[in-house]
Amino acid sequence: MTDSEDDDTPQLSSHTLAALQEFYAEQKQHADPGGDDKYNIGIIEENWQLSQFWYSQETALRLAQEVIAAAGEGGRIACVSAPSVYQKLRELHREDFSIYIFEYDKRFAMYGEEFIFYDYNNPLDLPEKIVAHSFDIVIADPPYLSEECLRKTSETIKYLTRGKILLCTGAVMEEQAAQLLDVRMCKFIPEHTRNLANEFRCYVNYDSGLD
Repeated sequence: MTDSEDDDTPQLSSHTLAALQEFYAEQKQHADPGGDDKYNIGIIEENWQLSQFWYSQETALRLAQEVIAAAGEGGRIACVSAPSVYQKLRELHREDFSIYIFEYDKRFAMYGEEFIFYDYNNPLDLPEKIVAHSFDIVIADPPYLSEECLRKTSETIKYLTRGKILLCTGAVMEEQAAQLLDVRMCKFIPEHTRNLANEFRCYVNYDSGLD
């Protein structure tokens, strides 16, 4: 290349170059978040088409603390359609617990072997390594406020749990939840990062700290 050809090559200003580098760094962070960042609530954006609404930081923490207390030392915890609770549990660095995330959205496969693909339409279609009644507590947040969704998710919950259940769903599902899972409404009211049109509540079948 001659000097004249080199002079004609477009050059980025230092400011533009810095901005471009920052943009690429942010894109890489979202594509492959590393370290603790990958457990941040919101690192994976809500997909409304999948009826995804993440808990607020405060609610995710309260629920994470509750399932830790309920599971007991060295316990096994199943998070069914409740990814923000899973993320908060892992953010707390509690390595003394076994935690699995059962989720339809394959973006959460970034969590490796702890990710279990789950479709509530096939409630018992689970891998062989997931043994019946092998979790000390199951926390579940069915994606849709319908009797069908709750009924099918309940099949999964009853298959997984050794006994304890923490269900998060709409207040309108109270009667169905009691019939299907023998759970009762708690005083604690969970909140989301976005305001939902329907009142949301927690239900348990054991003496919990949510009252």
